[in-house]
Amino acid sequence: MTQRRGESALIWFRRDLRLGDQPALAATAERAERCLAVFVLDERLLAPAGAARRIFLIRSLRALRAQLAGRLLVVAGDPVEVLPELAGRVGATGVHISADCGPYGRQRDDAVRAELAKTGIELTATGSPYAVTPGRVRKRDGEPFRVFTPFYRAWQDHGWRAPAGTSSSTVDWIDPATVAESVPLTEPPAPDGLTLPEPGEAAASATWQAFRDEALVDYSEDRDRPDRPGSSRLSGYLHWGAVHPRTLLADLADDLPGAEAFRRELAWREFHADVLWHRPETARRNYDRRFDTFEHDSGPAAEAAFAAWAAGTTGYPIVDAGLRQLLAEGWMHNRVRMVVASSLSRICTCRGARHFMRHLVDGDLASNQLNWQWVAGCGTDAAPYFRIFNPITQGQKFDPDGAYVRRYVPELRAVTGKAVHQPWTLSAGPPPGYPLPIVEHAEER
Repeated sequence: MTQRRGESALIWFRRDLRLGDQPALAATAERAERCLAVFVLDERLLAPAGAARRIFLIRSLRALRAQLAGRLLVVAGDPVEVLPELAGRVGATGVHISADCGPYGRQRDDAVRAELAKTGIELTATGSPYAVTPGRVRKRDGEPFRVFTPFYRAWQDHGWRAPAGTSSSTVDWIDPATVAESVPLTEPPAPDGLTLPEPGEAAASATWQAFRDEALVDYSEDRDRPDRPGSSRLSGYLHWGAVHPRTLLADLADDLPGAEAFRRELAWREFHADVLWHRPETARRNYDRRFDTFEHDSGPAAEAAFAAWAAGTTGYPIVDAGLRQLLAEGWMHNRVRMVVASSLSRICTCRGARHFMRHLVDGDLASNQLNWQWVAGCGTDAAPYFRIFNPITQGQKFDPDGAYVRRYVPELRAVTGKAVHQPWTLSAGPPPGYPLPIVEHAEER
């Protein structure tokens, strides 16, 4: 489409806080000459988020604003009310977005689209936070996939577009000061000791390049080892869109060792988004509805167990290390996430999922909820519900020398070797300050 000279548009940033490989920005440039960059602080999305995710978002917005030389308008309120008003102020002919594929986002965007249409303004969605937008990959009979492996094959066969060549100079940016006053990008108080990754597109790119050049070669094995720096640490950047998965896939040559394993991990993210697209109720309910009547422990003992679990004081070192890493960094190693989630299997799974969503910087609704259901056996996985990860053997296998546990559980730093995974078997018992296991694993299983 030919750019219409003199016309204005809005680009509404959400989970796409970058300027490179930004399809919505390319679409904006095709239709208008001047553009107002907007981010809306929507309390319905912020309310479930804890300090770590809010702080990382605020810092990511600062990084995007710096890329735009200050030309990012940040407002607070209901997007259904805010966007039409801002579009009217700049005489916009359109509002451009990357598609939101979550249940709330789809409903919200429909409401914004309807409100904008009342004044003849079009809401245009171009691209999404995924290499392949959810809903597009289907079985031959048109039905959605329920199992990952056939989805993965079809996803690869479908393919994805090359990265979009966009940057800060793609359009002329409207000075937000001429439109409205931005809200201050003030961080909430940070918990003591919280450390977060550097925000922004440049940091995401540097993190990817370091991982690709240094750790990808051993990714197939090291991705399951929390004691090694084998994870990409890109999940927070992917969640907020500081980097697009398509950018990573384009840079992932097939002859690179570890490329296939990493591509599969990206595809798992897309599979869960696809499941949520087709089954939006799984954000709050079991994928396998037979588990709706499954009984969970309740009462004071269960409450005390959940509190110990959330604080990382279960007496199972690999579980406690993971939960303490979550509180300290807003992130947890993927293998440990599965072990930690499995350890809560006798207490309502949704509480654990909410705890993760509150504290994770990369708190992605589709990945979080459906991974929790996978572990609990009530999701897309066909394994029975009584599959429970043994925290002792998991620790011994994936943290064989105990380096990961000692890093996050200071009470155990004097315990050497794999004995750290069973401190209650030491001749003197667990070191001072570290609890005995709150449950006996075999009995609970």
